[in-house]
Order: sequence, then C-alpha cells, then structure tokens
Amino acid sequence: MSLRFIIAKPIDFLRILRHTILQMEVTGVIYRPMYVDKIMAYVDTPFVKILTGVRRSGKSTILKMIMEKLKHERNVPEESIISCRYDSMEYEDMTAKQMYARLKERLSPDGTTYLFLDAVQEIEGWEKVVNSLASDFDVDLYITGSNSRMMSSEISTYLTGRYVSFRIFTLSFSEYLMFKAKYAVVGNPKTELAGYVRSGGFPATHLQAYSEDEIYTIVRDIYNSTIFSDIVKRNQIRKIDQLERVVKYTFNNVGNTFSAKSIADYLKSERRSLDNETVYSYLEKLEKAYLLHRCSRYDLQGKEILKTQEKFYLADTALRYSVLGYNVDSMAHSLENIVYLELCRRGYAVNVGKTSDGDIDFVAARQNEKIYVQVTQEMNSEKTKKREYDRLLEIHDNYPKYVLTADEFAGGNYEGIKTMHIADFLLSSEY
Repeated sequence: MSLRFIIAKPIDFLRILRHTILQMEVTGVIYRPMYVDKIMAYVDTPFVKILTGVRRSGKSTILKMIMEKLKHERNVPEESIISCRYDSMEYEDMTAKQMYARLKERLSPDGTTYLFLDAVQEIEGWEKVVNSLASDFDVDLYITGSNSRMMSSEISTYLTGRYVSFRIFTLSFSEYLMFKAKYAVVGNPKTELAGYVRSGGFPATHLQAYSEDEIYTIVRDIYNSTIFSDIVKRNQIRKIDQLERVVKYTFNNVGNTFSAKSIADYLKSERRSLDNETVYSYLEKLEKAYLLHRCSRYDLQGKEILKTQEKFYLADTALRYSVLGYNVDSMAHSLENIVYLELCRRGYAVNVGKTSDGDIDFVAARQNEKIYVQVTQEMNSEKTKKREYDRLLEIHDNYPKYVLTADEFAGGNYEGIKTMHIADFLLSSEY
C-alpha cells in the first residue's frame, strides 16, 4: 500500500503567544482564558460555580483572576468580595455551623456578596453551608476542591440544578509555552514538545527556569501531599506500602489496558498478596484525588461501554517521572497521555475504541461531534503506517479521523485520514 500525503497548513501559534504576552503585561499574571472566560460567563447567575481538579493545577489562582476581573471590569467594590481558604490552619477543626456563622457575619448588607471558598472539602458538611447561603442571601458563590467528593451525591442532594462544574487541568501545551515565554525564548513547538512531556504542566513548576530535578522535587511534593491528605488520611488507610505498589504499577502501565485482577496477579507473583476488591478500591481513591483518569473501552460494533481491560492516564506526565524516574521507553505512552488530557480539556468524553481487529486509541465525543484518534511516536516503517491507518479505515462513518505522531515531517491526508504532528494537534483550533 502506497502512502502519500498532502502537507497540512501550519498552526499560527505566534499569534496566540503574542496575545497572551500582552495579557501578562496588562494583568501581571499569566491569564488562562480556557477557564476564566467560561467561568466569567456565569457571574451574577444563581448557579454555584464549582472548580475541581488535582492539587496545584491552578484552581486558587483562577479564583484570584476572577476576583480581579470583578473589581476592574465589573466595578465590584472590594468589600463585597470575600475569600476564604479552608486548608489554612485558621480553619482547622472548624464545623459546618461555624463556617456558616462566620460567613453570614461578613455578608454585605447592600447588594450582592461574591464568596470565593477555596478547598472547601476540608470542612465536613460544607454542602449544607453552601446550599443555605445560596438559598437565603444575595450571594454569588465560587468554590474549589481537590477531591471528587466535590461532585458526589451530597452535592446532588443539596444543590440539584443549582451548580455548574469546571474541571481544571494542569497546563495545556499552549499554556506551557506561554508560561515558558515569560522567562525563556520559546522555540519551534515541535522541538518544545519533548520538554513539555518530561516537565509536565503543573503551573508551579513553570514560574521560572527550574532544572528538571527541581521540577520533579516540586511534583513529588504535590504527589506526596495528595497521597497523604486526599487518600491515606481521608480514608484511614493503614497499609500504605500496598497503596504505593498499586500506584507504581499503574504509573508504569499508563496507556496499557489492564484490570484490578491484572494488578492483583502481578503483586501475587511478587509475593505481595492483595485481593481484587482492595486493588479496585485503591484505583477508585486515586481517581477521586484526580491523580488518575479512567478511560473505558467502547465497543464500536456493539455500541456499548466494556467493563474490562480499561486504560488509566495520569493527571500530568511529570507525576510518572517524579515517582519512577525518567525512562526514554515511556515517551510513546506519555505522548498518548498528553493527547488524552487535551481532548478532556476541550470537553470531549473519551474512550478507547474496540474494533474487530484491535483498538483505536481514542474515540472522543462532544455533543453531536465525534473524532477518532490514533497516537504513535514514530511512523518509521510501512508496517507501522499500515497498522495505524488500517484500524481507522475499518470505521465507515464520516467523523474526522486523525493519526498523530512526533515525526518531524508529519502532515497530510491519506484516504480521508488526517496526519498531524502532535504539537500541531495540541495547538490547533480545528477540533
């Protein structure tokens, strides 16, 4: 089979970069419009705005950006804006009643009070507080949390139909380049991609020119605090060594299909006995802390979600390298991880697609849209090209299909399948 391509139009990244640098000069911070603009659309509406995501993904900073916009663009007086951060020692051992009473005292007697409540998951029963404030007073509420208990049944009970949620991810590739532009010269996006894969996107690691060791030290601290506060302490886990072994197995197998039984069998071979239910429980807790994303398989013929052999992806690629160390063989799976996160950022529901002849890396659906995506590090042989294209050619619908690669000269179109460099795909606005 002969594979011929039409060269794709390059992405106008410099225009995006210039716009963001201008924003930085005006505001003094690195603006994240992907989130701020969406949230600002709900200002002065009756909905509680809930920001969730892994620790240190930038939720608190986004709240500050919104506060600044309220003051400078909406002319909201400073005394009408109240901000509380509940992971501070000031609020340790605070009850829900105390939280309610203290906030009630501070409400503005004239006009709307804008309440920004950071890390509310630290207060047991915060949902009742938020519900009471939203029901009884003229308030506009914004809250954050780093555990998916934020989106649990308690919220559905107390805030049914009265909240909108925003998932905050670590920096996208375009945001990473914009952060880097503040302290270094940004090169061609295709050459910058490798640095993004290795250093990840936690905002705190890109505020200045840190070395790779310094970045991994920061990320290890984020990882350790998440494991201790959001998993071990919250769930009173005693056998921490078992949890760590499950974590390491999962981190080592990013992008591979496996099950709780696969992990239990592996640990058994290592003479570490752990039953399937315990493994499943640990995986669920890692998901709730937003360290892991579960990507289920979808049978493209049977049109149903399969409950076995799922894939898991990390909240950020730097987590893998900070915990396990860098391994060049992991690059292919890390590239896949990055594409997965980008699809999630853009609002797609993402699954692995099962065909009669294998798997499609990603089937991504958003409202009435759908795209199919194959990710490969290199297209260096006819065998690789045939494998990647043939799986997509099995699908006989008219939704867009992509093969993404890190090959320097990637680009073009083959039988309706668009081939793109991963960097171009991450910066593209076409999907």
